[in-house]
Amino acid sequence: MTISTQDKRRRFRALHESGLLVLPNPWDIGGDKRLERLGAQAIASSSAAFAWSNGLEDFEVGRDALLAHLRHLAASTTLPLNADFENGFADEPKQVAENVRLAIDTGIAGLSIEDRQGNELYELDLAVARIQAAKQAICSSGEDVLLVGRSEGMLIGALDLEQTIARLQAFAQAGADVVYAPRFTRAGRYCPRSSGTGTDTRECAADSSGAERA
Repeated sequence: MTISTQDKRRRFRALHESGLLVLPNPWDIGGDKRLERLGAQAIASSSAAFAWSNGLEDFEVGRDALLAHLRHLAASTTLPLNADFENGFADEPKQVAENVRLAIDTGIAGLSIEDRQGNELYELDLAVARIQAAKQAICSSGEDVLLVGRSEGMLIGALDLEQTIARLQAFAQAGADVVYAPRFTRAGRYCPRSSGTGTDTRECAADSSGAERA
């Protein structure tokens, strides 16, 4: 069965609007084929998994290699694909926008932009400007690609819960369709829906084994 990229994108947005969505992370084409057979509704790439499968550490994969990976994943499945696009492979908003345009061309249905470089968070004003630039790139493309604003502050121990929520709300106001913050270390701690934005909030909690679940 052939499904167009536009249909995948429409389906991905509808899945976010309809309730709880579980997004498994295939490492490769074999993984996404298996997940499709198991009944997954959508999938999300993992920059760390792709790096590890190539003998590298997370953040060591270059932009062009990741774009090729996304293109292969998107073309190999009928499922919508959300891209872990790290920090957009740039610091400045203008270059983030250009890289987002390249990512859209791979056939993805959504992508996330993080607010950190290495072990440092971007200042809030710059982090917001980067989300705005990513959103403008999507709007200019005319494609219905979902934008995820991702805050890494709790993951690297730089922000507490309240500070993280403030960042997520700022990203929602800047145009993010979904906001996401790893890693809540206690199940059941959810960020509230951003008031007045209609933006979905995703949570990643650790279970007793230490495994993460989004």
